[in-house]
Amino acid sequence: GLSRIRWLFVIARNSSFTYKGRAVDVKQVGRELGVRYVLEGSVRKVGNRVRITGQLIDAEDGGHLWAERYDRDLTDVFALQDEITISVVAAIEPNLRRAEIERVRRKRPDSLDAYDLLLRALPDVYTFMPQGAAKGLPLLDRALAIEPSYALAHGFAAWTHQTLFIRGGMSAEHREKSSRHAHAAIEHGSGDAMALALAGFTIGLVEHDRRLADEAFSQALSLSASCAFVYAFGCVPVAYGGDAQRAIDWCEQAMRLSPLDAMRCVPQGIVGFANFLAGRHEQAVAAGRRAVEMTPGFSILHGWLAAPLARLGRIEEAKAAGARLMALDPHFFVGRWSAAVGLAPAIRDDVTDALRQAGLPA
Repeated sequence: GLSRIRWLFVIARNSSFTYKGRAVDVKQVGRELGVRYVLEGSVRKVGNRVRITGQLIDAEDGGHLWAERYDRDLTDVFALQDEITISVVAAIEPNLRRAEIERVRRKRPDSLDAYDLLLRALPDVYTFMPQGAAKGLPLLDRALAIEPSYALAHGFAAWTHQTLFIRGGMSAEHREKSSRHAHAAIEHGSGDAMALALAGFTIGLVEHDRRLADEAFSQALSLSASCAFVYAFGCVPVAYGGDAQRAIDWCEQAMRLSPLDAMRCVPQGIVGFANFLAGRHEQAVAAGRRAVEMTPGFSILHGWLAAPLARLGRIEEAKAAGARLMALDPHFFVGRWSAAVGLAPAIRDDVTDALRQAGLPA
């Protein structure tokens, strides 16, 4: 499972099995295998019950990054194996990403390689807003100057330019560069689920080509069915395409697989937006409020909350949410935003009317 995450280097099991049953220092294991992180665990069986424990350890300093315990009935050993694999992979990937970002922050700027530069860009990119995107983009450009075929860097560059396009003034230059990097991510990243997810997200929102976006998401999930990243990015173009139930399903899968992910405000917010599309406005407000609490600085979350509030007749609350959106994104106009992200015709009028009802400029 872990070996399917493109940016991870995973030691073959035959090498790791040499340590089975031995009391060895994790730092020694890291040195001998040439790895920065060690996943260790145990299995205990009592009757028809099994307890599986796992922990992820930093091999450089011995620090614990993640630990979990799974208690299950031992009825179908293969189904159990699949379930635990999916759960462990989904939990470990975001924890490793955070640990790697912290590691890179401690490095000297003149010693950064393409991978390090990408990691250093991510905290700014994950603000979801133009100011952060503008800070992260030069680092991604430097990564691609070192490694022009780096699919994941192309994917994040596509997303970054998309952020600058949608929430930074609708520049044609950012739109064109967003598309170009997205197609480069597909070209160079046929085996990289995260790069394909970023490409699908960008193509769906910037080019409005939902068929090609779906192909990218499908290919990503064929590589890593437990990749929360794919569901978290995919739920947005799915919702904007008008498929409310599929969007909710993808959001729930993203949050189940990675409940503490840096992206979690997006599927949480789309749960609200999709419930709005389905006419479940109270549920939409509840989900929208949770998303705003997670990341109050992400402007569109306030729009996803304003729409159902307006439909419920809670106009003052809707206008307050709209005002928060405008404070974060003064360039926002309902019609321009709707056209830029390509809202499906079947939902466009309902969404835009509700946003205007919330006091947002037409």
